[in-house]
Amino acid sequence: MGFVKGMDVSMAKALEAHGASYNLDGKQDDLFRILKKCGTDMIRLRLWPDPYDASGAPYGGGNNDLQTTAELAQRAKSSGMEVLLDFQYSDFWADPAKQIKPKAWKSLAGKELETAVYLHTREALKYLKNRGIIPAMVQVGNEITNGFLWPDGHVKNLAAMAGLLQAGIRAVKEECPEARIVLHLDFGTDAGLYERWFDAIEDYDIIGMSYYPHWNGRLNLLLDNMNRVSQKYGKDVMIAETSIGYTTDTLGCTGLVFTQELEKNTGYPATEAGQMQFLSDLFEIVRSVSGGHGIGVFYWEPAWLPIPTCTWANANGRAYMNDQVEAGNSMANQALFDRDGNANAALLNLKQM
Repeated sequence: MGFVKGMDVSMAKALEAHGASYNLDGKQDDLFRILKKCGTDMIRLRLWPDPYDASGAPYGGGNNDLQTTAELAQRAKSSGMEVLLDFQYSDFWADPAKQIKPKAWKSLAGKELETAVYLHTREALKYLKNRGIIPAMVQVGNEITNGFLWPDGHVKNLAAMAGLLQAGIRAVKEECPEARIVLHLDFGTDAGLYERWFDAIEDYDIIGMSYYPHWNGRLNLLLDNMNRVSQKYGKDVMIAETSIGYTTDTLGCTGLVFTQELEKNTGYPATEAGQMQFLSDLFEIVRSVSGGHGIGVFYWEPAWLPIPTCTWANANGRAYMNDQVEAGNSMANQALFDRDGNANAALLNLKQM
């Protein structure tokens, strides 16, 4: 496998249901074909066990249950791209601030919870395999900086967290032995965090990092950390998530992450040219990791167009997470397509990066 140019388009089905369409060189085409034509070779897809409330109403954010994820994975494979499957082990968003145990596992603990992780992981992979989809990479947990499946698998309960991780890893190795296993933390410039965490964990293939320039500092800090951890642990490293704004305009949406104030943190202008330069520089940095250990970059939700009704959560999802943050369109001004669905300069020049 060569250097990975990846995209996380887990929102794709929901976006298309809300009217999103995409254009390359002035012609409308399927999103996955456009990504492949522009040089993408792997698609990252998240998986939530049960992103629905008790009445069956979805939480939003892409509704990435197994059926939806399998459908998107089939589109990726049909377009000639590999798949990274991102097990989130929560019924909705999982990140350093929240790792909510799935509803069906709420009363489980200890070995019973490890068994649930093992069975969910193995059965999901078997479901995909039965449809001709074998992931090239499998991510066991999403941004698990503070652990996952709280409170049982919180990082403060290190032995329990490790046991739950091993249950997922074992399922991957048994069902998809050729898949490379990714463990993914946020804040890719925090060297102390990565050393504390990976000093305690074994039996994986790739260290995945989130790196957002508006939050995580300059690229030289990222390179320092990638070099340090790849040498210390003898592992490959990659950017599992990144993005940057091509404008600070809200594009008619609410709840956007990227603002004019955050633009100042990045060192790049919020223009298509600035977005392209950032991505080119990031690829160069990851490629330069010592020993050839820098293996790729995934851009997060490049197709999330400014459709105000396609939000990161609906009322049901916010209630599940007990989150009162405005549920808007978070990524519209960081997409790799403009407001009309035309491929931005960064995507058009991806092959040259």
